Order: sequence, then C-alpha cells, then structure tokens
Amino acid sequence: MVDYNHIFSERAHGMKASEIRELLKLTQRPGIISFAGGLPNPEAFPTDTTRKIVNELLDEIPQKVLQYGSTEGVPELRGALVEHMHKRGMKIDKNQILITHGSQQALDLLSKVLLDPGDTIIVGSPTYLGATGAFRAFQARMETVPVGEEGMDMDELDKRLEELIKTGKKPKFIYSVPTFQNPSGVTISGKNRERLLEIAAKYDVLIVEDSPYSYLRYEGEPQPHLLSLDGEDRVVRMQTFSKILAPGFRIAWTVGPAQLIDKMVIAKQATDLCTNPFGQYVAYKYVSSGAIDEHIDYIKKLYNEKRLTMLEAMDEHFPPEAKWKKPLGGMFIWVTLPEYINTREMFEKALQCDVAYVVGDAFYVENEGYNTLRLNFSHSSEEEIKEGIKRLGVVIKQEIKEKKGKLTEAIITP
Repeated sequence: MVDYNHIFSERAHGMKASEIRELLKLTQRPGIISFAGGLPNPEAFPTDTTRKIVNELLDEIPQKVLQYGSTEGVPELRGALVEHMHKRGMKIDKNQILITHGSQQALDLLSKVLLDPGDTIIVGSPTYLGATGAFRAFQARMETVPVGEEGMDMDELDKRLEELIKTGKKPKFIYSVPTFQNPSGVTISGKNRERLLEIAAKYDVLIVEDSPYSYLRYEGEPQPHLLSLDGEDRVVRMQTFSKILAPGFRIAWTVGPAQLIDKMVIAKQATDLCTNPFGQYVAYKYVSSGAIDEHIDYIKKLYNEKRLTMLEAMDEHFPPEAKWKKPLGGMFIWVTLPEYINTREMFEKALQCDVAYVVGDAFYVENEGYNTLRLNFSHSSEEEIKEGIKRLGVVIKQEIKEKKGKLTEAIITP
C-alpha cells in the first residue's frame, strides 16, 4: 500500500476533521435522541411547493435549468436577491452578489482570496467551527475575542487590534456571526454593532458578517444588519437558503464589494465552475414570488414551539448548577456547567443513555470551554426533546455528583 503522508501538502497536514461531522457518526444508531447537529427539521421542508416549482421549471425553461450557468450565479436569482435585500435595508447591486454551494464554500473562497499562510484574523470565542476549519485550512493565525451576552467584547476587540497593529500583525478581517450566534445563541446589541463598524474603520479592517440565522427571530426587536449600517464597503455578508428553505439545495449567497466578489468568482471558476443552476432557479421562484417569506413565517412558528419545549424541559430536569440564556432566535441553546465538569468526557456517558449533544470546546480556537455544550432544538420532535432533555438531565446530575464527590475527597484526604 502507498503511504501518502510524505507527499501531502503542508496545508493538508494541518487540516482537521469537523468535530460535529465526526460526532454525528456516533449518533446514528437507532434509539439515540440527538441534539448535536444544526439540522433543520424535515417538517420544514416545503415539498409540495417545491414539486410544483420543479414541474413549472421543467415545463417552461428546461434548457436553462439543466444547463451550466454563470459562475456568479443565474441572473434571475441575483436580481431577485437584490430586491429581497433592499426590502431589509441592504442597498446593493447585482454585481455585488455571488451564489455559492452553501456558505461553507463562501468561507473557503473568501479565505482563498484573502489569506496567506500566517495571516492574522480575529474570531469570537466561542465561534462557528465550520469557519475556523476553513481559516485553519488556509493556515491563518486566529486571534480570539471573548463573546458575552451582547456578543463580541468591543473593548477587548479595540485593545487587541491596537496591540496587533503595533506588532505588525494587522488582521485581514474580523469574523462574526452577529445574530443568534452559533454556538452561543447571542446577538450583538445595536450599540455594539455601531461600535464594531467604528472599530473596523478605525483600524481599516474588513468585517465578515455570517448570517445564517438572522431571519429566525422568535421574540424581541430585530437588530440592523451590519451590511445595512456599512457606508464604506467594509462588510462582507454571507447568507444561506439552508436554514430558511432546505439544506439539500446547497444554495447560499455572498454580498460584498465588487472588487472582492470578482476575485471570489475567479477562485470559484477553478473550483466548480458554477453552483447548480437547477437549485438556483428553484430558489429564484421562491424569492420572486414571495413564497420564501411565507415559508420563513412557518418555520419560525415551528421552531419557536420546539425552543419553548426545550427550555421548559431544561427548567424541569437540569440541575441548578447548569446555566443557560434563553435565545431569542436561531437554532441553539448554549449550556455552561461547573468548571470541574468536562463535557467531552461526559459525552460517552450521554451516548450510553441514548442522548447526544455537541461538546463546547469544539467551538474554541484555544483549549477552553470544556465545561460547555451546545443543544439544537430545531430537528427533534417535541416528544423527543422532552425525553432527550430528561435523559441528559440525569447524566449531568450524575456527573456533577460524581465529580463533586472526588473534589471533596481530594480536599479532605491528607
């Protein structure tokens, strides 16, 4: 057998498998209730409307939907998205939009055109691990800024940027999920959004606004999108149909300065030529007809019921040592346990009780967060949520009891 290790690139040697993808393999056996993946609920898939749209497309324009398309994306979808975003306060042109094969491809392309090995970027702590995986693949140096109840700590961000620039390590960009962040569920407050843009302008740094969940608000007042506040072409925004239509289409869009989008288009030409036109035309029909807005309203009602069910079950079954904040939107609840609990060690015990979550340290660049975990409420049924949280509550209580006992024993033993 050939050993390929000696011919892998330096970049390939630095690649790491996705924590979530690997964990999901362990949760596939029958009987396990999994809160691990950030999966939309199959009930949210609009099969009837999609079937109607597909038939219309095949009847009306089969030569278009079954043919190659432009790398930038089909013009009809890009035009519809311009109008869609205008209604939400984001004034853009069609040449500022690139359609990608999911937002993960957008992160990859952005990294490809902006990052050289050793370049510095700033990310939250914790932050979305799919993003850090993309940045790590291009050998970026990630500086972290703590994420609190109002999002990224702006005082710390200002201080960190000043220090980095003084030492000749000016970051290429700041990566943020400002609304219902994955994994913490927190949203950057309005005042901090303004300040984030001020800080970025002060140090002349780009902002990457990853926004897969911003339309999934269940309560509270919407915050302005960073792109709508941007007056300097400093914000690159990523959105996806995966959470508001269906992930199987793998259709997302990136909005940014035309000069940057042009470079991403060139990089994409060397990757896959174009995103699948069939899926793009389906998305176009949803956007142009207004059906996407009706569907988002349906998803919000469905997911809100699941969110409230999980929060109620957690109140009933989790011990007082477990702490969490009620997310106002998105798909996740972030749980913090006492510092003496390691959720990675506890994971195997949870699997034995047929329940799964994502370990919190997977969302940190540095070695921290071992006492945290992320729960997804969108995918499971309400019955599964109630039973799964009950099972997990038993696991957490037992782990706390066991670890507390060992700590006490260590203290009193001479």
